[in-house]
Amino acid sequence: MTRAQQIGVVIGLAIVALLTMLRAGDPGIFKLIRGVTFDEYQRLVPRTFEPMPVRVIDIDEASLQEFGQWPWPRDRLALLVDRLSDMGASAIAFDVLFSEPDRLSPRNVVREVAGIDPSLSEKLPDNDEIFARSIAGKPVVLGFGLSNKGNYRPSVKAHFAFRDESPVSAPPYLGASTPLRPQLEANAAGLGHISLNPGNPSPVVRAVPLFLTDGEQLYPNLAIEALRVAQGVSTYVVSGARGRAGIMTSAKIGEFIVPLTAAGELWLYVTPDRAERYISAKQVLAPEGASPAVAAAIDGSIVFVGTSATGLQDIRVTALGENVPGVSLHAQVVEQILSGRFLSRPDWADGLEIMVIAILGCLLVLVTTFVSPAVALICGLLITAMALVASWFSFLYAGLLFDPLAPIISGSITHFAATSFRILVIDRERREVRRAFGHYLSPSLLHRIEHNRDALRLGGDDRELTVMFVDVRSFTEISERLAPTDVVAFLNTLLDALSRHVVANEGTLDKFIGDSIMAFWNAPVDVADHESKAVRAALAMRETLAELNASDAFGFGPGQQVGIGIGIHTGLACVGNMGAKTRFNYSAVGDAVNVAARIESCCKEVGFDILISDSTARSVQGMALIEAGALPLKGKSSRTQILAVVGDERVAASPNFAALEVVHRQLTQALHSHSRNSRKLVATAKLRAAQVIGGLAEFYQRISGRTDHFREVPDEVEKSAAD
Repeated sequence: MTRAQQIGVVIGLAIVALLTMLRAGDPGIFKLIRGVTFDEYQRLVPRTFEPMPVRVIDIDEASLQEFGQWPWPRDRLALLVDRLSDMGASAIAFDVLFSEPDRLSPRNVVREVAGIDPSLSEKLPDNDEIFARSIAGKPVVLGFGLSNKGNYRPSVKAHFAFRDESPVSAPPYLGASTPLRPQLEANAAGLGHISLNPGNPSPVVRAVPLFLTDGEQLYPNLAIEALRVAQGVSTYVVSGARGRAGIMTSAKIGEFIVPLTAAGELWLYVTPDRAERYISAKQVLAPEGASPAVAAAIDGSIVFVGTSATGLQDIRVTALGENVPGVSLHAQVVEQILSGRFLSRPDWADGLEIMVIAILGCLLVLVTTFVSPAVALICGLLITAMALVASWFSFLYAGLLFDPLAPIISGSITHFAATSFRILVIDRERREVRRAFGHYLSPSLLHRIEHNRDALRLGGDDRELTVMFVDVRSFTEISERLAPTDVVAFLNTLLDALSRHVVANEGTLDKFIGDSIMAFWNAPVDVADHESKAVRAALAMRETLAELNASDAFGFGPGQQVGIGIGIHTGLACVGNMGAKTRFNYSAVGDAVNVAARIESCCKEVGFDILISDSTARSVQGMALIEAGALPLKGKSSRTQILAVVGDERVAASPNFAALEVVHRQLTQALHSHSRNSRKLVATAKLRAAQVIGGLAEFYQRISGRTDHFREVPDEVEKSAAD
């Protein structure tokens, strides 16, 4: 590719990443567009209205004209309940709040009149008591609303059973509710909240929360509470997600199973508003009684009592764009459950849409870059068509709601951005980079170089590196008893297995020197936490070698163990292309390289397989390290503090290592002060070490002969260790 085309690809992928993150954030505009899209689907294919045993007793304009303004005295509501019950209503649900005493009750009216004996009021009827007696023993469900004041919460008339993890924290939070009159609350067969879209700023009601929660108790919606009471069941069976608390998947209400969103909402699949759904309250309360047609319609039905009168401000907007009474949406919830026609937006829908944006965006960038613009345009149009068709058919045949617009818009933006750079091709530059570094770097580092050319400066660069040397123990002895071809096979098996961990931890393989490996980190590009990654590579080499020995991968036979020594040091070195113009190597030179090589050679003297300098140890957080002494290194005027790498953070957090640390600290202090107690401490350290890692036995065996390494530490070393 040319440099210009590479820049185009980078910009294209950056746009894809930005669009993916934008969709993951799901801003309000995305939610609005998604909601409008789903509304259009319902307008194209609304739920078919079917006669259901569900009716709305409508306190309409005719009823208000007949019986006076709202609120009506509650003795009239008692009469309404009696008549509905006599006509065989299976449940009577009030989409009405009964939070205040009936101000039209004779008892309350007399109390407000000055000069009347207060005892007289006690002899007059109380409408709240009349209404309470009327609903007692009948399938009446009362509603309660949400409140921003107080801490009142209504009683719960139903029981709850949960499947899988508890979903109690999933629904919208109920901080407080409007209080119900005590005698009404006590006598009602069910209580349900009447909120249709709490906390949702959209005027369109698309999903209704079937439950609210206070963190400990669930509170049902008016509609499902009416359905429960109508069936005579006492328990909701709510299903959560397996292994994940705070998520709802479905609810079983008697014979009906309702799929829910993670927050316990039901996506409304509405029908156009129909007159067949409503019965005027005037017809039920007629002095001569309801007509046979009205009685037949109510018999066996779940009835909701509410108002369509405009002045009472209970008008809502449906997905079809219709203004309907709020009570009719409660009725439609029950109708939808009875019909079994559900809409569902799975919990994984957001993740799928984000993944589609990312994958298709990357695909469009690549197609636009590497093929002709015409083919890229055709691919873009096909992706658009596929997104629309897949979303539409998912809705039509499975009731699943997937957003097609976010992938389409994101794909269009990506396509046009990538097309802008289509004519720029820079294959040759990428091939040169790959040829120069493909043998040295991990794929992740190579990818970073290709897409961040400014981070790569060839020809010599002073950088802080973490350098590693790996050497095979007793290689001369091994090679003496093997044929040359077997020596090569042995080295290939070992070095291939070990070097993979350098690449896997974002290191750069410098060279193989006979039976040794040289590698470094933090070049040619910056590698975050390069010291820890080098140590992790060394620990992985230790594990790999143990597996090779255990499986006799070298064919030496049982009991023939291969050992290695690893030295790691962090310091300043010069790294770059070195050699002749016609043949060169990417390598590092400098004091840091020499020190790492000398530390590796100290493994034999110390009797341990992984040693690091204190400069590396200062940046390795939380790993299991123990002091190995201050050793004189060839070519260094002062001693270098060395530490042995026992294990990773898991080992460091173990009680056995903590116990070993205590004994080891006492031992080093004893060696420093010439204490006679050192032999006993060595024996104790061996016992502690055996519980952590077997390789420490030789380390403590030799430590008594290395007492000078723990004495007379130069001032500069002590200062370095303190830092």
